[in-house]
Amino acid sequence: MAAYIVRRIFQAIIVCVLVSILIFLSLRLLPADPLLIYITKSDAASYSPEMLDKLRHEMGLDKVLPLQYFDWVSKVVRLDLGNSFTFKQKVTELLLKRLPVSLHIGIIAFIISGVLGIIFGVLSGIRRGTWIDNVITPLSNLGVALPTFWLGIVLIYFFAFKWGWLPTYGYTSPFTDFWLSTKQLVMPVLVLMALPLCLVTRQARSSMLEAARQDYVRTAWSKGLSEKVVITRHILKNSLIPIITVIGMGVPHIFAGEVLVEMVFNIPGMGRMLIDAIMSLDYNLLQSGVLVITIVVVLSNLIVDISYSWVDPRVRY
Repeated sequence: MAAYIVRRIFQAIIVCVLVSILIFLSLRLLPADPLLIYITKSDAASYSPEMLDKLRHEMGLDKVLPLQYFDWVSKVVRLDLGNSFTFKQKVTELLLKRLPVSLHIGIIAFIISGVLGIIFGVLSGIRRGTWIDNVITPLSNLGVALPTFWLGIVLIYFFAFKWGWLPTYGYTSPFTDFWLSTKQLVMPVLVLMALPLCLVTRQARSSMLEAARQDYVRTAWSKGLSEKVVITRHILKNSLIPIITVIGMGVPHIFAGEVLVEMVFNIPGMGRMLIDAIMSLDYNLLQSGVLVITIVVVLSNLIVDISYSWVDPRVRY
């Protein structure tokens, strides 16, 4: 078990290093000069070439790309992510302020989509052909095809404008006003959990139907075990590997969806911050934000890999 976990951790570190290289190089391929972004084009006219060269040397932009990359990584290890050209703040302070907002919304959507997806998938699988299956299956297929931004607009129209039940935008910490925070989170969470919920439901239904046809399940029925024992100990337990995989894949779906959700609902989170960084070509903020999201996704995949060995002991070997 320990060797399996160490192997997965080592692979996760390699993935993070490779992604950091891709992030660094891809941003350096952009046509804009980061120095001109830093001092703005209007101020650049007042700088002499010697002053520009001196400033470029102070920022480390005169070094070759490998040295620039190692300088950046060494600062990342020390949690020194530089300053944002757009917000005129330290990137670390911005991330500490914006990341909890996105994690708050994302974790709630992740938990609800995973739990409800398994419940709906199990109900649909064990009651195949009944009215429950005929309702859940079409809705899950429809949910996969719905665009995120369209669903958000529809929810705003009905819940905010037509019925006036929920606020249309903003974010409030639950420690400041729990009831207002809950009302503000309802629509963003519904939008974020729609796709992962439908994917988990479809996979859970498919896995349940496949496991129900196995010989060990027929043996369990022939031994006279109750339906609850057969479903929980034999069918569901042996169907968890693909279900956990799909649940883990919901993490990048949620982070990708947060970019649109935070724009639609005007939420000051990581997604909105990255959009602002892209529009203003803020190198430091953009590469640091993408790196943080990458680490979160890699950690989630690592947890999924480790959970395989807990669900199925054969994976350890």
